[in-house]
Amino acid sequence: MEGASKEKPASVSSLVTVFENSRSLGAAPRAHGLESEHHRLECRPPSPAEPGEEPDMGEALGSGPRTVSRRYLSSLKNKLSSGAWRKSCQPETSPGPGMQEPEEKRIVQELLETEKAYVARLHLLDQVFFQELLKEARSGKAFPEDVVRLIFSNISSIYQFHSQFFLPELQRRLDDWSATPRIGDVIQKLAPFLKMYSEYVKNFERAAELLATWTDKSAPFQEVITRIQSSEASGSLTLQHHMLEPVQRIPRYELLLKEYVQKLPAQAPDRADAQKALDMIFSAAQHSNAAITEMERLQDLWEVYQRLGLEDDMVDPSNALLREGPVLKISFRRSDPMERYLFLFNNMLLYCVPRVIQMGAQFQVRTRIDVAGMKVREVTNAEFPHSFLVSGKQRTLELQARSQEEMISWMQACQAAIHQIEKRNETFKAAAQGPEGDTQERELQSEELGLRAPQWIRDKMVTMCMRCQEPFNALMRRRHHCRACGYVVCARCSDYRAELKYDGNRPNRVCLDCYTFLTGNVLPEDKEDKKRGILVKASMAGSEQSLMCSFLQLVGDKWGKAGPRGWCVIPRDDPLVLYVYAAPQDMRAHTSIPLLGYQVTSGPQADPRVFQLQQSGQLYTFKAETEELRGRWVKAMERAASGGVPQGPNNGDLSD
Repeated sequence: MEGASKEKPASVSSLVTVFENSRSLGAAPRAHGLESEHHRLECRPPSPAEPGEEPDMGEALGSGPRTVSRRYLSSLKNKLSSGAWRKSCQPETSPGPGMQEPEEKRIVQELLETEKAYVARLHLLDQVFFQELLKEARSGKAFPEDVVRLIFSNISSIYQFHSQFFLPELQRRLDDWSATPRIGDVIQKLAPFLKMYSEYVKNFERAAELLATWTDKSAPFQEVITRIQSSEASGSLTLQHHMLEPVQRIPRYELLLKEYVQKLPAQAPDRADAQKALDMIFSAAQHSNAAITEMERLQDLWEVYQRLGLEDDMVDPSNALLREGPVLKISFRRSDPMERYLFLFNNMLLYCVPRVIQMGAQFQVRTRIDVAGMKVREVTNAEFPHSFLVSGKQRTLELQARSQEEMISWMQACQAAIHQIEKRNETFKAAAQGPEGDTQERELQSEELGLRAPQWIRDKMVTMCMRCQEPFNALMRRRHHCRACGYVVCARCSDYRAELKYDGNRPNRVCLDCYTFLTGNVLPEDKEDKKRGILVKASMAGSEQSLMCSFLQLVGDKWGKAGPRGWCVIPRDDPLVLYVYAAPQDMRAHTSIPLLGYQVTSGPQADPRVFQLQQSGQLYTFKAETEELRGRWVKAMERAASGGVPQGPNNGDLSD
């Protein structure tokens, strides 16, 4: 083998013949397989020609070269990493007639014969395919040399290692077997070099893609490959089949060496060395398997970048995609949620919109939220179940999942990403989170104003300015959002500008309170708050701040222009008064009813959901959504009317 590098391509056929004859001892050769092992390796990792794998890996030469699919490569990785195929392999225990040699020696002979066949394949790849394509590239200029070198990666180093070192060492040891019946020490010295396979395996899929591309693109390229594939040395196999051989070789070393260790007597001098060599081979196999995993991760990442349109500032090979999927965005203006798509990476969350015309990129990135400093929590919202809040420095999103399980999965994925960022960043201090469901958590803490994007209150949740309590209308008093706290305010209360750090210190529209806090300026005299009225009491949207709260339909003319329904609240700090708001987030109630002394009756209507409050000419009629809700309201109002403190519900927010 020392002069192998100078052999003519046809000289490989002798080794190929040895290889084919060695297979005939156990089974007839298969026309389109990639077997290069003895018949006792029938339990090897399946070759591409076996059933259940990609059909293009087992086609005849006439079909032309094709790429090795990612599905096949993933399947191969799973089989090599699971170890199940190794456990199922039970070596034969009965030698053939007339064979008196020890089992361990026959295994070493098998290792040597398969190594000869493997070196023949490597010779074909390096000295024939590689060199012939390089020669054509230099002379014809039909395709670049760099493409050829990328396709074959470090195959020359692998070929030289096996032909000049590994195979000669095995041959010498078997020739001197009677004096030195051991191979563990030989494999121990050579096993560390097997890690060079990682580079080849990592480049394998890219090489297959380049091979397919230039086969279609360049006629001279295809002509060279077809000519070599038609030769006797190629054995009627395509170049892709030969290129796959190094990927499968290390697991086959492991299989043979494991069988060798099993056959050794308990007191054999080679047992300790052989076991150590087996561990080293296993490490090399894991190294190659890790390269396959890394290659697949990078390929998946590249596909995601293509779907996103290859944003330059987002293309980072160190990123890891943790989760992706569709969600619904709860809008602060629209009543119906909007279809959106999320990509969660280890360092960022991409909030995307599907493109209507998908020419190239499938999604348009609307917002990038850094995981560093991000918070996520569940939102109690009966109108939009399975909703959760993602709050980051750049933006705060209120999202809705399709199910409770999906919501939990998204929250867990986000929390895991946040936890990893916190572990890597020793100076990061996780902000203390308040109890879930607390409406005060919806507001940013004063020290966070301007540092992170707030959650905007939805327009339909208020009917009046959340600062001055003046009612909104379509002409004279329109709704605006404070960019610092997220409140819905009128134009007069938001006629201020302040620099917000989360928006790159650009001036943004803010309310009067936030302006005062962020700038430190004293309030103008004409902007001072008006005197607080008896109805100026913030609505208690959550059950934690109220004894009873829900929407009730307001029946009859008694309510005037109040609207068809109201948000009714009996607050904990004022348990004998019923406050009626136009919307859950209003800061001022349009009606307050002292419940002490009122009678609670069923009302004249036949509907069991209707009830009334009556006292000396005053009559208020309500209608609940359900009979159960009506019963709870009646019980709460009766206790308040008698001067007692009603008991609050234990099942959370009653808002619809």
